[in-house]
Amino acid sequence: MNILIAMDSLKGSLSSLEANEAVKTGLSQADPKFKIQSVPVADGGEGTVEALVYATNGRIVETIVTGPLGDRIAAKYGILGEQETAVIEVAEACGLPLLLKEQLNPHITTTYGVGELILDALDKGCHHFIIGLGGSSTNDAGIGMLQALGYQFLNREGEEVGFGGGQLEEIAKINSRLVSDQVKKAVFRVACDVNNPLYGANGAAYIYGPQKGATPEMIQELDSGLRHFANVVFEQMGVDLQNIAGAGAAGGLGAAFAGFLNSRLQSGVQLILDINKLERKLTNVDLVITGEGKLDGQTSMGKAPAGIATLAKERGIPVIALAGDITDGQRSLYDSGITAYFTIVGGPVTLEKALEREVARENLTRTAEQIGRVWGQASLNRLKDYGTKHE
Repeated sequence: MNILIAMDSLKGSLSSLEANEAVKTGLSQADPKFKIQSVPVADGGEGTVEALVYATNGRIVETIVTGPLGDRIAAKYGILGEQETAVIEVAEACGLPLLLKEQLNPHITTTYGVGELILDALDKGCHHFIIGLGGSSTNDAGIGMLQALGYQFLNREGEEVGFGGGQLEEIAKINSRLVSDQVKKAVFRVACDVNNPLYGANGAAYIYGPQKGATPEMIQELDSGLRHFANVVFEQMGVDLQNIAGAGAAGGLGAAFAGFLNSRLQSGVQLILDINKLERKLTNVDLVITGEGKLDGQTSMGKAPAGIATLAKERGIPVIALAGDITDGQRSLYDSGITAYFTIVGGPVTLEKALEREVARENLTRTAEQIGRVWGQASLNRLKDYGTKHE
């Protein structure tokens, strides 16, 4: 019996690696003879670096960069096993978790540290980049990152603008003469699972600004700045940022990567599963176990479990999904290829308790053992029936 485990992280509780290990422990307790392989997965957000570094026998690099408020902070990124590809989560340098609630202010927060992570990886010999967007505290259209990479954004007096989304309306000229050939030749693949335009009712400021601390008045100012920036870019570079699907991702970082760094914005799940070579690993697999912290209607829309289930469904492999919370979206879960799903929570419990690492680990292990016992017995019965028919 060959079983493949590909759990996404349980946000706020267990990483993909830890969740996989807990499921493996439970299955092994049910039947030590199960042949089990684990594949860490992510959807381009939190856990992407860890998943890809582990899958490729790469390494984690730690460095000091400029944080979202301009202070120096510690950040990490990954270099994959072939030593030429860096994987970066932008939240490491400009993420919401780096700030207290009262510090949130997309008018001044910057993505400069993201550019510094890229430069550090370039210095270490990386030419290819995998970028995970998501979780940013910024709304600066990526100008901070671009400033770190050598781009100059000048105001009407010919002076460089400062940090933050509040500076976008000051930009009058873009200068790229200081951008190195190293940066220009680098290849970026960007995990982006939203299609928001840069500005407007569905743009970066209106949709994501509130969670980043923007007031209604600030949202209008930020949106006006994004619109102004897009107009300047179109006039001086001939690039229409507004018509790039996903330009509004991560406070406009999607626009910076696609418009200035010739990046491909693509499904985070598909990008990660491609690098992990999951399709190849499904060969001769009898059962797939996947899951995440919460299964709902969003799971079938670009989340890791659905991407895994789709690949398995194409090969006729049953898929069991595990989660701490399961709400709506049952039919869409089945349609994506999930055969059955189970909550790992055994009874009434507070969310805080359920999220405790040891509690989540024990719940996953217990549930996986029960699944393993049923699956093992069913497989044994099938073998007995086969033997009886061929006596």
